[in-house]
Amino acid sequence: MSADALDLLDPILTHHIVNTLGWRSLRPLQQEAVGPLLSGQDAVLLAPTAGGKTEAAVFPLLTRAQRGGWKDTGILYVTPLKALLNNLHPRLETYAGWVGRTAELWHGDIATSKRRRILAQRPDVLLTTPESLEAMLVSTHVDHRAFFHGLHCVVVDEVHAFAGDDRGWHLLAVLERLQRLVGRPVQRVGLSATVGNPRELLDWLQGSGSGGRPGQVIAPGVTLPGAGAGAAAGSPPAGDVELDYVGSVPNAATVIAALHRGEKRLVFCESRRTVEELGEQLRLRGVTTFLSHASLSTDERRRAEHAFAEARDCVIVSTSTLELGIDVGDLDRVIQLDAPPTVASFLQRLGRTGRRPGTRRHCLFLAVHDEGFLAAAALLLAWSRGWVEPVTAPAEPRHLVAQQILALCLQEHRVGENLWSEWWGGLEPFGKAAEPVVQHLVEQGYVERDGGILFIGPEAERRFGHRHFMGLTASFTAPPEFTVFSGRTEIGRTDPDLLTEEVQGPRKLLLAGRSWLVTYIDWRRRRCFVEPVDEGGRAKWSGFGADRVRSYTLSRAVRDVLLGTDPPVLLTRRARARLAEARDRHRDVVHPAGPVITRRGDGDARWWTWGGHRANATLAASLPSVVLPHRIVDDRFVRLRDDITAQAWRAAVADAGNGLTLPEVDVRAVRGLKFAEALPPRLAEATLAARLADTEGARAVLAEPVRFLAGEEG
Repeated sequence: MSADALDLLDPILTHHIVNTLGWRSLRPLQQEAVGPLLSGQDAVLLAPTAGGKTEAAVFPLLTRAQRGGWKDTGILYVTPLKALLNNLHPRLETYAGWVGRTAELWHGDIATSKRRRILAQRPDVLLTTPESLEAMLVSTHVDHRAFFHGLHCVVVDEVHAFAGDDRGWHLLAVLERLQRLVGRPVQRVGLSATVGNPRELLDWLQGSGSGGRPGQVIAPGVTLPGAGAGAAAGSPPAGDVELDYVGSVPNAATVIAALHRGEKRLVFCESRRTVEELGEQLRLRGVTTFLSHASLSTDERRRAEHAFAEARDCVIVSTSTLELGIDVGDLDRVIQLDAPPTVASFLQRLGRTGRRPGTRRHCLFLAVHDEGFLAAAALLLAWSRGWVEPVTAPAEPRHLVAQQILALCLQEHRVGENLWSEWWGGLEPFGKAAEPVVQHLVEQGYVERDGGILFIGPEAERRFGHRHFMGLTASFTAPPEFTVFSGRTEIGRTDPDLLTEEVQGPRKLLLAGRSWLVTYIDWRRRRCFVEPVDEGGRAKWSGFGADRVRSYTLSRAVRDVLLGTDPPVLLTRRARARLAEARDRHRDVVHPAGPVITRRGDGDARWWTWGGHRANATLAASLPSVVLPHRIVDDRFVRLRDDITAQAWRAAVADAGNGLTLPEVDVRAVRGLKFAEALPPRLAEATLAARLADTEGARAVLAEPVRFLAGEEG
């Protein structure tokens, strides 16, 4: 063990590391993190799943707390998932207890009585979510100034999962408000799996302190890429990866039931419905099966995860809920149906295996759809090239600026109309660009102005005042669902469409991998009562989130696969046959020299860019003279007018070269943007348009020569 690193830690911690944990050495990440974190630096700790990131952060910070004599809640530990907090709590409670300190949980499932005890006896480490922090700041039952006065450090676990969506902007804004409350810089430590732009991720995490506070990426053994989107992140980790094509969920269940008996297997699916269908099929084949997804009750998920952790010959089927750092014990194998959304997700999932000494990482891809098969092959090709997606914060979060202004008015009750921006320390979205948002909030009655003071107005009370403004604490909208009960036991939640659509015969649901007969529906309280039935249940969920869209790099990887490049993984005989069929089917729409334009006999003209959904949306908006009106955007192609000519094409491309246009926004999409009603319509549309665009990818496509129709060069 590195004596230098141990000598810097609190001696009681060192004693327990050696004697209680029985560690012969600290991992390289843990050794390298000690010095910077003890000195108060901000940092992003980068390592694969199960790389010891939690200990790398917590041991130095507990040492800081001891030496600095921190009182009350000095450390916040923030994660994206309540389940991850529940999983981490016993470990952090143990580590804190070694040095006579406490760690407690605070999230939506914590009982009121427990919260009262936490407020009365503040823990040294508080494990929570950004939404719970927001709720504490706006609550009339929490003296937030007193509670957070001792705050010195925030650890953000799975920071990459925050930074890529609006929850990240929400988290940053809440951290800035906390920092102003305590009146001193708060150290920020992010824990991340492999990403394509870790240095930019650190700058993002530092918020208003970026460039002014010391910080570093700590990633021993990881080749850090250069700056910029689409950067490579070194060689892919070693692992046994196999791609197979099975064609259906029942076939996938047959393969899983027959292979790897005696092993503990974790199967990832890309929808809750597929999780339910596969779970049912596996149980029908006599496989011990557990399920985990967001619409199962907390107790149902915990029972499944605990049972799975204790069992051996079994399968747990999950959505991305088990992708993050929740510990379900030692796994022998990960199985993926179709493809995960990103290379980063695949790395997280692959990292679930191979944790025991002398074992390797294993992942078997089972494609159940043609599209999923090509997506998996392309993702594995990009992974083999060492590419990982850069984490990029969504552009222009004006709707969250509106939410934060309202939350600040609730927190402080009254805010000076010229002082509100100081609460975010110069964080970019809260500068001059936020002034039209504030003006709109005042004009529409969300905020009242009196004598230079801003406070909550009647429109905010009407729109968001339900349940003490709880709707203001989250940056996303949860779709309405009915809670399903068997007797007094909550099973989970289901889409109301399953309870209203016409059916022939009894109404049956599929939930927790079992079929249920609906016996009673309480429409007022949104409850559904069921009893077990042998089979025939259906699963369905609909959400307000954006549909999955393929990036420029992954779309180009699909093109490379179709042009003949195999991903360097084990391809089964079925996979090779399917790959040959796919290449034959697409032979007229891919060309090594660049994009092609095709026109079928019915006049259907398509520009096969293979540029990704956002780049294609940008191109469609930028070439209106040749693009089909009321266009449908695809990640592979853009639909063109059926009367297109080479001359018209060249003129349109030349015109687009003078400046690209942001994609048009469907007004129905604006309704899915939470807090959009608190924005002027033009600003809500501008926010979505900026997020739908990929100007870099669009320019790359425009720069390529085009094979026009029957081979005439464009």
